[in-house]
Amino acid sequence: MIAGNWARHWCAVLMIFALCAQAQEPASKEFTPSIGQPGKDVVWVPSPQALIDKMLDMAKVTPEDYVIDLGSGDGRTVISAAKRGARALGIEYNPDMVALSRRNAEAALVSHRAAFVQGDIFESDLSQATVITLFLLPELNLKLRPAILSLKPGTRIASNTFTMGEWEPDESFSVGCVPYCTVHTWIVPARVEGRWKFAHGELVLRQEFQKLTGTLGNGGSTVPISGGRLRGDEIYFVAGDSEYHGRVLGNAIEGAAKSGGGTTAWRMRR
Repeated sequence: MIAGNWARHWCAVLMIFALCAQAQEPASKEFTPSIGQPGKDVVWVPSPQALIDKMLDMAKVTPEDYVIDLGSGDGRTVISAAKRGARALGIEYNPDMVALSRRNAEAALVSHRAAFVQGDIFESDLSQATVITLFLLPELNLKLRPAILSLKPGTRIASNTFTMGEWEPDESFSVGCVPYCTVHTWIVPARVEGRWKFAHGELVLRQEFQKLTGTLGNGGSTVPISGGRLRGDEIYFVAGDSEYHGRVLGNAIEGAAKSGGGTTAWRMRR
């Protein structure tokens, strides 16, 4: 009986020593990313701050915007947008990067405007974004392109270096650093391809992203349009000796036609 009590006593003592030893062990080291580390779809290469600033400048980010960064890494683009007063969300597949981003946002005092989620960018809802930022490979941009083109017209897209295939950028600018230092931006165009009726004729549009071709029929004559272009929901083209400026409003287009020294209002419907 005594021997049994001593055995239980020493077991208790050893357990206490073990617990104390665990308590005294240093906390595990916080995750630190390394350039080139593999991810789900790409390796991690951080964008230079000068390029991030230019991306946000060219996308005209304001406090009214909701920015979504696809593949947000350590959170620097999201944090930079939040510092401008915008609400911003980073979508990142690596949970260690997500945790690091949240710590970085807290340190930058913008965690109330900068959020980060662990997720797959190809399965995420982007519909609330007014600005999308990304630094992905061309084939990933192409995979994302249908979802991006389905966003609300006027949504701005800013990419570090890589383009969207035959969807030409609306604007490009080289920051001058090396490497990966060119910003490309796009504005999601309204979808206008098809036939539009107005009082005295018909506008037929063919659309290739933001570029437009087609014909304008009016009063028995038909002329080709030239210079056709969309900038979000803003539309412009020339037909004959008239310049047409307008805005796409769902199934209607409203605007004004300038010819000679005069201006005439016009409205078309699908």
